[in-house]
Amino acid sequence: MGFLRRFHGLYHTRTSNKSHIQRRVLSSYCDGEDSLLPVLIVGAGPVGLVLSILLTKLGVKCAVLEKSSAFSRHPQAHFINNRSMEVFRKLNGLADEILRYQPPVDLWRKFIYCTSLTGQVLGSVDHMKPQDFDRIVSPVSVAHFSQYKLMRLLIKQLEDIGFHIRSNGLMNSDDCKLAERDILLGHECKSVNVTENGVNVTAYLTREGKRVKKDFQCNFVVGTDGAGSTVRKLMGIDMSGTHDLQKLISVHFMSHELGQYLINERPGMLFFIFNTEAIGVIVAHDLEQGEFVLQVPFYPPQQKFEDFSFRTCEKIIFKLVGRELLDINVLDIKPWVMHAEVADTFVSGNNRIILAGDAAHRFPPAGGFGMNTGIQDAHNLAWKLASVIKGIAPPSILSSYETERRQIAIFNTALSVENFKAAMAVPAALGLDPNIANSVHRTINDTFGSILPSDLQRTILDGIFSIGRMQLSDSLLNENNPLGSSRLSKLKQIFEEGKSLQLQFPAEDLGFRYSEGALVSDGDSSSSARERPTGRRRDYVPSSDPGSRLPHMKIQLLSAFSSKDAFSTLDLVSADNIEFLLIIAPIKESYQLAQSAFKVAEEFKVSLKVCVVWQEKPSDGNGSSKTALLPWTNFVDVIEAKNSPTSQSWWDLCQMTDRGAILVRPDEHIAWRAKSEIKNDPLLVLNKVFCSILGSESSCT
Repeated sequence: MGFLRRFHGLYHTRTSNKSHIQRRVLSSYCDGEDSLLPVLIVGAGPVGLVLSILLTKLGVKCAVLEKSSAFSRHPQAHFINNRSMEVFRKLNGLADEILRYQPPVDLWRKFIYCTSLTGQVLGSVDHMKPQDFDRIVSPVSVAHFSQYKLMRLLIKQLEDIGFHIRSNGLMNSDDCKLAERDILLGHECKSVNVTENGVNVTAYLTREGKRVKKDFQCNFVVGTDGAGSTVRKLMGIDMSGTHDLQKLISVHFMSHELGQYLINERPGMLFFIFNTEAIGVIVAHDLEQGEFVLQVPFYPPQQKFEDFSFRTCEKIIFKLVGRELLDINVLDIKPWVMHAEVADTFVSGNNRIILAGDAAHRFPPAGGFGMNTGIQDAHNLAWKLASVIKGIAPPSILSSYETERRQIAIFNTALSVENFKAAMAVPAALGLDPNIANSVHRTINDTFGSILPSDLQRTILDGIFSIGRMQLSDSLLNENNPLGSSRLSKLKQIFEEGKSLQLQFPAEDLGFRYSEGALVSDGDSSSSARERPTGRRRDYVPSSDPGSRLPHMKIQLLSAFSSKDAFSTLDLVSADNIEFLLIIAPIKESYQLAQSAFKVAEEFKVSLKVCVVWQEKPSDGNGSSKTALLPWTNFVDVIEAKNSPTSQSWWDLCQMTDRGAILVRPDEHIAWRAKSEIKNDPLLVLNKVFCSILGSESSCT
């Protein structure tokens, strides 16, 4: 990362006294010294904290409100996919920290299905493949790292860049002047009112036993306040999809004894346990530390949250483990509801109110899409919000955030539902169809709910479920019993065909593509029709289609060809500046295109870097584009760092010829490409391209 920082510091944009086009934004959006706080983030979860770091790196002032008085210690999300890890690489080496502190891969690569943690193993699935570690398609691998541990690292980064965590109210006396780089805990947002000049936010906190009202003013509010988002509700934004898929109880517990046993006997990440006494899923967040979360179905009103005391949860855990644990320590118990819904709109209030993360979409926790999709929301939003605040783009560019991210959220919702259905195929194969359990529960509510006493309803429900679990008895579930043998055979087939719950989705994690938004479609995209989600793992195929994430390839500076310093094409995109990247080959016509691109970018007052990709070092030793690009200096000459002579070239990887060009946005997604040489005036072409990307088409005609 130190090399990359030096790399980005080598090149500077040439300044000019030429006149610029008039900024197409209202003055009230701009970040002047006396202006309101540009961005107020409501919700200090991973998405809100990542967004605050990204905005700060781009020079945008922001602050965070959080209704809780302390950060959660409940592990919650724990799988970080490839694309999120790529984002984290740009956050001062956060990805390296995660990989350094996460448990060893061999301790979490498998899902295990069993009758108890000490009993019969019904099957296991290894979700890691050799290509997941070779870093051919991505410069970083996936990670298994609990959400609260990620939060610690994010908070540390925020403190390092000057953020202050306040738990006792504002430190200055001006209630309406919210200080930048503050994270205010214990502040519950109660109203959000959009005015002509900004947004008025009212929050309450409890100080010295009294409820204190605080009024804040800002230019933009971003709601990252979770599945039950207050911001979303205050703006009257509805959710569409499937509500209340399942209710569960989440139990956070520690047992070093259990962790050591599983390390030695059957290491894994998820343990699906089915026996006659209990059914549940135990998530091993860290076997070495002995940290776990138990998830068990919850059926109110017959079952009440209060029924799940610490002692009751211990007994359930012992039933699932197969024996008592001497050192068990139940830390926390929470109810939660599984939904599959997407907000009807992500941007409202005259482009001043924006939703991201779980506030905008709620998925089943199947495949780890929740937090990852939210982090990628923040990555998409940060540069667009910064562009508006800095006067580079009009507020209308924010509509492209909704256009792009909502289509991804809808797809990921469908994919997580399919993956959840795959998870349910395992108990169904064992004779425990979850749909039947839910139907029984609904029947009791609809028929007996208003007639029988609640205790009797509970007895009936427990009795029916107890009878159902008898399908898992040793006498039935064995190879000598025809029915049991048939069920075990069906279970084996599900695992072998990859029809059970999946952990990794490379094609979706890295290959998601925006079909419209802040980009220019070339009408020749190879993936114009997105495949329907199947819940099966599919490999990622690199693409240079507009809207796709820039393909990763290892490259080296041409001037340092003999050195061992290699980096990713993704590292060509700056994380500290709103800068576009134009990738070309060292060809006369492409240099002319780059010259035009520099002129147009200067007119739009946006930074541009040009990357010239050489396939081999010139024999005459003249490997610099300086002369061809003068007077512009913000360029870099690179050469492919091939693993072998038969490795694909950059242009082959992008399925293009070297006569073409690729324009990359600040979020590493391709905004425009020319698959071959441009025949028309490049100045006119690129002017239209930047107009379209920045949402200024009406002003550029």
